[in-house]
This record gives sequence, C-alpha cells and structure tokens, in this order.
Amino acid sequence: MVDVSIPEGAKGVVIFAHGSGSSSMSPRNRAVSQALNRAGLATVLFDLLTPEEAGDRTKVFDIALLTERLREAIGAVGDIEALSGARVGLFGASTGAAAALSAAAEDADEISAVVSRGGRPDLAVKGLERVKAPTLLIVGELDDVVIKLNETAFSQLRCEKRLEIVPGAGHLFEEPGAMERVIELAAHWFTLHLLEKARA
Repeated sequence: MVDVSIPEGAKGVVIFAHGSGSSSMSPRNRAVSQALNRAGLATVLFDLLTPEEAGDRTKVFDIALLTERLREAIGAVGDIEALSGARVGLFGASTGAAAALSAAAEDADEISAVVSRGGRPDLAVKGLERVKAPTLLIVGELDDVVIKLNETAFSQLRCEKRLEIVPGAGHLFEEPGAMERVIELAAHWFTLHLLEKARA
C-alpha cells in the first residue's frame, strides 16, 4: 500500500521509512504525516517490506534491502509531476531510520533532511559519515538502550545534526504529550530544511 498526500503548491516531500513493528497504517506515523501536510509538505507512506517479509526478522534487520527499497521509492517520487523540483526529506522509525540514513548517504545530493524517531541509526554505521542532509534524532528519555545507540551514531555524523530526548517518553512515545512533541520537532525540522531554506 502506498499513501501519497500532496497539499496544493507543496515544495517539499517527506518519505516515511517504517521499521520493525510498524507499517504505513501506523497511527503514530499517520499523525506525523497529517501534521506535515498541514505545514504544506507532501508525504509518502508505504511499506518497505511485504506482510510476509515483515514476519522475517532477518529481513527486518536487512538494512541493505530496506535501503534499496527506499531508494526505489525516492526515484518513483521524483517521477510525480506535482512534486517536480520538490526538496526531499526522509522520516525513519526503528530500522527504517537506518535505511533513511543509508539512503541519504548513497543519494547525498538528493536528500535535504532526515528525521529519526526512536530509530536505530547505529545500523547505518557504514554510511553515517557520508550523510550531508541535516539530521534530527528523536529518542524517548526512558528508552535507555536506544539513547546510547543514538548517541554513538550522533558522534559519527558529520552533517548539521541535533539529538532531541523527549522527557518521560518510552520507545513508542505512547505517554501523554510524547507523540505531540515528536510531531512538533519533526514538523519544525522539515519545514526549516525543506521549505524555508528553499525560499532563501
């Protein structure tokens, strides 16, 4: 399933890369998508894996495969007439964040911003130093192990970067106000790097 939403006059598009335990139907990712649409950004939600593949843990953590699928999606978005010339951002969750950063490393001149939500950027270790796109890593305060993995990845990034820890939030950001904070941070980051910088 592919869900493409294009507000009138959109000058930027955000492609979602879902990771393990998530999909294009995820209410969390859909909430982020809707907020980005309200900000004037187009969004593309799709599944990197088929339902059968999603049940195979080896494929869920096959970053090369996920990255290849995401790069194919980036290419397909480039063929959409309404998005011609739009700046491209990537929003990754869990292992999808590693795919997003790996794609940003491979297509450094095509990606203008990356946001990771509760992601595993450490799994993109071979490409982190080649990422040029401004990158925002968002992690929940209670997600101790993932915080450490994000801190390690953060130290290897050579681009404009920010690590944001959401107070009182766990891995899924289910606590009151946690997802709203994620949406606020992501919308600001993408608006800045996909829209405002395009006007400069």
